[in-house]
Amino acid sequence: MTSSAPWLSLAIWIPIVAGCIVLATGDRHSRESRWIALAGAAIGFLVTLPLVAGFDPNTSAMQFVEPARTWIARFNVKYHVGVDGISVLFVLLNSFITVLVVAAAWESVQNKVAQYLAAFLIMSGLLNGTFAALDGVLFYVFFEATLIPMYLVIGVWGGPNRVYAAVKFFLYTLLGSLLMLLAFLYLYMKSGGSFSIQDWHNVPIGRGEHFWNDPQILLFLALFAAFSVKVPMWPVHTWLPDAHVEAPTGGSVVLAAILLKLGGYGFIRFSLPILPGASHDLAGFMIALSLVAIVYIGLVALVQTDMKKLIAYSSISHMGFVTLGTFLFNPLALEGALVQMISHGFVSAALFLCVGVLYDRMHSRNIADYGGVVNVMPRFAALMMLFAMANCGLPATSGFVGEFMVIMGSMKINFWLAFLAATTLVFGAAYTLWMYKRVVFGAIGNDHVGALRDAGMRELVVLGALAAAVLWMGVHPAPFTDIMHASVDNLLKHVAAKP
Repeated sequence: MTSSAPWLSLAIWIPIVAGCIVLATGDRHSRESRWIALAGAAIGFLVTLPLVAGFDPNTSAMQFVEPARTWIARFNVKYHVGVDGISVLFVLLNSFITVLVVAAAWESVQNKVAQYLAAFLIMSGLLNGTFAALDGVLFYVFFEATLIPMYLVIGVWGGPNRVYAAVKFFLYTLLGSLLMLLAFLYLYMKSGGSFSIQDWHNVPIGRGEHFWNDPQILLFLALFAAFSVKVPMWPVHTWLPDAHVEAPTGGSVVLAAILLKLGGYGFIRFSLPILPGASHDLAGFMIALSLVAIVYIGLVALVQTDMKKLIAYSSISHMGFVTLGTFLFNPLALEGALVQMISHGFVSAALFLCVGVLYDRMHSRNIADYGGVVNVMPRFAALMMLFAMANCGLPATSGFVGEFMVIMGSMKINFWLAFLAATTLVFGAAYTLWMYKRVVFGAIGNDHVGALRDAGMRELVVLGALAAAVLWMGVHPAPFTDIMHASVDNLLKHVAAKP
């Protein structure tokens, strides 16, 4: 379906242009910068609503496709964008989270305000471009460009070890991406000089006798190097806790809610349809790494004393569900993986914003420094409880839906697989409720806690919007699953037809 209006291009370029305007406004007009940033983020979100309102859930074809425009004629590189049921929700999620991040920074960020807000607006447009790209080079450029604003956000506005964390984040992700570029160049040659991702889905890639001369296996490992770091999968996950701890609140929110989804999206968009044989051959390897992330990282989260680090390890464990569901090759599990990514975007963003609310008041993330917060911040404590329960996978919250679907999909394959996956419900409840009890309940821990003020109207609006999303998805997930159903079925048929 060809778009009658360039909604996707508007979703990509409105935030980028708004970010450039904010950057030009500068810190001398910080109040104007905030309003321009909020307007740019809000308009960027509003132009994504027609994508969902006009989406046809009965077809797996790309929709809102804009006419391909030649970008680099010599290599047949084109500006070509479109979305299907797999990608459209990520565009909406990203634009929604950007509005909340800009609103959350209204008072908490006082240093280089214009540059801070501009970084998030530009990153929002780049992320939308990544999810909408139908050209391999366009995807790669957007995918890599997202590193720059996040690197700056961590390196400029982060904590005491921000430079170390920013460099580690950049090097981990850049190294894997270079191997992905080599894979794209190979596909370009095999497809007869096309960078179209849809053409790549139909390229016949032969098999070798051994893994070292099997083109599919080698291409899969090249893509794995890029996408596994983004998820992040064990054992290439170590950059994430450092990045989260040092990043400012907005950086942690976007990192957890959106940037981590690029890895899962990459596996679904590239690895499965382009390399179905290798995906089947290496499914056991991927499932094993996913289970290690779910079980082992869940145990690591139990011993954390820093709230941000605990939520970071929680993210790694929950994203293990995404890769597990992706490589089970059944519709229930794959839809569960997609639902889990959207839900994790809501829940992780909310938890990091809750930590940000407390940090703005106490300038501490250590669990031991708190206690009895509910006595002085009852409204905030109620909202944080909802997000903590969603992180545990409580029924009627979004956290339950995706995990339940993946566990049910696992049960169709093997009982013990489902059993190991379900341990995250136990560990998740243990580390999340332990943190919540120590921070919120009990007697007031110290005089600093006793002097805290409850969440203000701006903070309540931001957290309330996420609470509404968590409950809506938990109580009525059909609008989300209906959109992705046709695309998921078509993808699995394609993978099954080319094993």
